[in-house]
Amino acid sequence: MIDVAALFDKASEPIQMAYVGKSTGTGETMIDAKALKDRHRRMRDGQPEALRVRIHRAISWLTRAEQETADPDARYIFLWIAFNAAYASEFGFEQAERQRVKQFIDKLLALDGGDRLHHALFSEFSGPVRTLVENKHVFEPFWRALRDHDSSGAWEASFVASKKVAMKALMGKETGTLLSIVLDRLYVLRNQLVHGGATWGGKTNRAQVKDGASILGTLVPIMLEVMMQAEGDDFEAIAYPVV
Repeated sequence: MIDVAALFDKASEPIQMAYVGKSTGTGETMIDAKALKDRHRRMRDGQPEALRVRIHRAISWLTRAEQETADPDARYIFLWIAFNAAYASEFGFEQAERQRVKQFIDKLLALDGGDRLHHALFSEFSGPVRTLVENKHVFEPFWRALRDHDSSGAWEASFVASKKVAMKALMGKETGTLLSIVLDRLYVLRNQLVHGGATWGGKTNRAQVKDGASILGTLVPIMLEVMMQAEGDDFEAIAYPVV
């Protein structure tokens, strides 16, 4: 398994998929929230409770995100909530957020026999993914150096190394490595928006918000598709069960 946590610090039968919606650039078409919801209704009774609720909640937020065609800030936030609903587990100080994401990625890649996550990243890399990876404003060490008045240049060396790792991962089909780097950048963007570190509709972060919304809008539906293939208790208990 890919050690995604370290990268964050450093820089049965398969289901037949019926795609509807926008093109992914791979010859297939991205499935949307409505199609996911319809499919989930047909299979949810056979799923473990935690998985069923996890997918149901994620689809609800994906549906809301798809309604935000003119507000990329809102779209991104709703997409992140959908992603969070998909991977979050019971809270505990013993497990960091990025460790939970690592475990989630490992499970998804083990289930993704069709390499759909890799194909999505590959088709997007020349556009939003590449732009995101090359944007220092969603690279946490850049902000840390700024806060700490660190003029050593260490963040720059780390940034260059991270970009090289991303390109190498793409060319070598190291999907877990590339996905971890992308999600690391998106997590920084999430923090900027959710914690009030950016202005709504602000001009200074338009590129990364639009790219982030595009990337999550591609990845989240695929992640939910892959999750629907899970059998048994592949995903942990949710933090807020239905009571």
